[in-house]
Amino acid sequence: MEEKYSQEETKSIRIGLMALLVILVSVFITISHNSSIKKKNLGGSYRIYASFGRTDGLNLGDPVRMSGVTIGRVVGAQLDENFHSRLIFEVDSKYKIPDDSSASIVSFGLVGGKYVEIEVGGSEEYIKAGQSMEYTQDAMVLEELLERIISMGKANKKQAKSSDQTTDTLANTIVDTVIGDEADE
Repeated sequence: MEEKYSQEETKSIRIGLMALLVILVSVFITISHNSSIKKKNLGGSYRIYASFGRTDGLNLGDPVRMSGVTIGRVVGAQLDENFHSRLIFEVDSKYKIPDDSSASIVSFGLVGGKYVEIEVGGSEEYIKAGQSMEYTQDAMVLEELLERIISMGKANKKQAKSSDQTTDTLANTIVDTVIGDEADE
């Protein structure tokens, strides 16, 4: 009887199948763990709203944080009557948000995802379920930020050139005046 595979080939096939099985199990565990975290609801929650001019890069399920602690997640987005993005946050009921707090869309890093950061206000009144946050700050788009920095640099360069020309003119005027006054004497 003829053997299909050598012992070395059989060993390689077994190792490959085991590696594939380990990868599949790891992917399954990661997916199920992430979805269970997003669905986790300890002790109930309440929904609040906030309107933003733009929410670029923010996705459903992204965290809502206060003082660096995750207190909820983004569960919905819709356009309001002014064509602003109206986000729906689900906040764990053990956290109370003062009604003068503000919400900002910020980035985890230059290429990271986004999240909503709530800056705590000083009011003793709290946002209730179904209410909207009054103060918001839109997401900053990286391209816009770079464009602003470049335009500021160009403006500063023009101002420096203009100021150099003014200094040169002033220096020439002073020299002409001093030399002219000495020549008259």
